[in-house]
Amino acid sequence: MIRLNFTDKINHLQKMKFIIYSLSAVIFFLMILSGCYEHFPLKQDISRTQNNFLNQDSVIVKFPEATKGKVTLMAMVYTHCPDICPMTTHNMQLVESKLSKDELDKIRFVVISFDPNRDTPGVLKKFAEIRDINFNRWSFLSGDEQNTKEVMLKFDVKAVPADSSYDEQGNLSYYIIHTDRISLIDQNGLLRKNYVGSIVDVDEVVNDIKYLLN
Repeated sequence: MIRLNFTDKINHLQKMKFIIYSLSAVIFFLMILSGCYEHFPLKQDISRTQNNFLNQDSVIVKFPEATKGKVTLMAMVYTHCPDICPMTTHNMQLVESKLSKDELDKIRFVVISFDPNRDTPGVLKKFAEIRDINFNRWSFLSGDEQNTKEVMLKFDVKAVPADSSYDEQGNLSYYIIHTDRISLIDQNGLLRKNYVGSIVDVDEVVNDIKYLLN
């Protein structure tokens, strides 16, 4: 058995430390290259396909083409929603209120209905006007079934009608069980992050937007 004297032991330990530090540096570098240390968890290109919608003024809008070059905060809602959708829209407004005018010039807010049969452009406009929405920065979109489903699939949003009934006038009334989500899209049309819309940390969203703008 080979015995090491005290000096050899010190040299051996130093060599081992050097090897460990070197390996750690290599691993750290590889993790950076692989994107493990990116600020955002997603990098999904949602700009390859475009979908046609009508905005609150019944003007045809291509999404996401209409937001090209802007940081975009997007949510899918329906106006008959009793809780989650109004809360989600309100949280988006809170984000808006925490940004400067210069920052707001570089941002778009988009709300798309997954209940287009009831959410016509006029209905969406009333929904927005009640909340004092600034249409210079906001778009409320409604489309046909095909375009709506394609966007829902792209953003992984689920919506299932439930508790259907008829009102006194014989009109079908129903609530929708749906995904509770706000999505952040960067200037290049990449989906970067999703938040739980009704309970989102507003400051987190604001900080993420500022990160994209800087």
